[in-house]
Amino acid sequence: MEDPFVIVGGDAAGMSAASKAKREDPELDVIVFEKGEWVSYAACGMPYYVKGEVDELDDLVAVEPETFREKRDIDLRTGHEVVDIDPKAKTVTVSGGSEPFEQPYGSLLIGTGARAIEPPFEGLDLDGVFTLRSMDEADSIQRYVTDADPGSAAIVGGGYVGIEMAEALVERGLDVSIYEMLPRTLQPFGEETARTVEEHLREQGVDLYLDTAVEGFAGDGSVEGIEYEGGSAATDLVIVGVGVAPNVELAEEAGIELGPTGAIATDEYGRTNYEDVYAAGDCAEAEHVVTGEPDHVPLALTANRAGRAIGTTVAGDPTPTGGIAGTAIVKAFDLGAARTGVLDEERAREAGFDPVSVSIDAPTRPHYYPGSSELTVTLVGDTETGRVLGASIVGREGAKRIDTVATALSSALTVTELQNLDLAYAPPFSPVWDPVLTAAKVLAGKLEN
Repeated sequence: MEDPFVIVGGDAAGMSAASKAKREDPELDVIVFEKGEWVSYAACGMPYYVKGEVDELDDLVAVEPETFREKRDIDLRTGHEVVDIDPKAKTVTVSGGSEPFEQPYGSLLIGTGARAIEPPFEGLDLDGVFTLRSMDEADSIQRYVTDADPGSAAIVGGGYVGIEMAEALVERGLDVSIYEMLPRTLQPFGEETARTVEEHLREQGVDLYLDTAVEGFAGDGSVEGIEYEGGSAATDLVIVGVGVAPNVELAEEAGIELGPTGAIATDEYGRTNYEDVYAAGDCAEAEHVVTGEPDHVPLALTANRAGRAIGTTVAGDPTPTGGIAGTAIVKAFDLGAARTGVLDEERAREAGFDPVSVSIDAPTRPHYYPGSSELTVTLVGDTETGRVLGASIVGREGAKRIDTVATALSSALTVTELQNLDLAYAPPFSPVWDPVLTAAKVLAGKLEN
């Protein structure tokens, strides 16, 4: 009998791979080992659970464990942790039962995800100091806000988690401050978008401490203050959201190669340096569609899409996992901010491009139609080839237009080709010249000159 397809990790990449492999080859044995109890959950929804827009934590679960077991015939074992991989013997060692056991595999997928970075801050172990990466952490924050009734919150980090949690905690009635060691929030989104978001955060009552390095937290049992370079402030709650690190220790100990980003190196099919070992999701690299280089952008769609492709490959139909553009969108109170591709000029030059950019303000509807608002679009192109390199969009509506640029990046369109796209127009939805087309038109003129 053929050895099973074994999957380490039961979230986006792992369960997508398991479901797709089983769908393509119902006779294939699929075993998933998940060290926790939660599987197939929407981590991106956790700030909205804390905010109160999602009523129950269980609402974030996409597919219940019993559905995988009973309806999809997947051997899902929660509370089971893979503690060792032997790629030569093609076995994994698993703990979680009465004693550790070895499980042979025919193909193996490593989907161990990523963890929240915990800097060496003093007081990180105080009650009221949290990271937000798991469902249990989201539940703990929600309970703390409800039971301890804190009046103020300090958020360390001005990225996705920091911005979304600022909104959630303001909605819960807390006075919120964000501490960011860099000169601006949302660093990958570019200066124009970051500045617009920061102005809006201040309008919502959020205090911003930019260019401010946090040193630790103070308190007797529970957090009472935050200490930073040059000062300190009282606080009743802390969220540390300074980024994530890929969980690669298990793979590295097994001799599975890491790439230049520190995540697991994979080929176009998600294979590692061992032919029958794959990696996907937040622990793995993928190829960037603009630079052609390995990159690590831990986002939900990347994980789901790669897992699905690997499941198809393992079932007998080799399928590329697809490239990434780093496309992302975040809600900041009444604003939406989005980005894709390469916005940083230094990074663009390192990839061999000569970048040039424009930023334009354009209405989301014609001036005569009610409900129009202003959208700021920053578009970056390459001087020599005219190729679109990246974009950032911010406004009260319409940030999802970033998908048009993401499509252009995956198709390697030039700025002129983007300008000439036949996009839909009707007054309730867009002006004749969509803001993305307007930005492309302005950038094309700049490139010509």
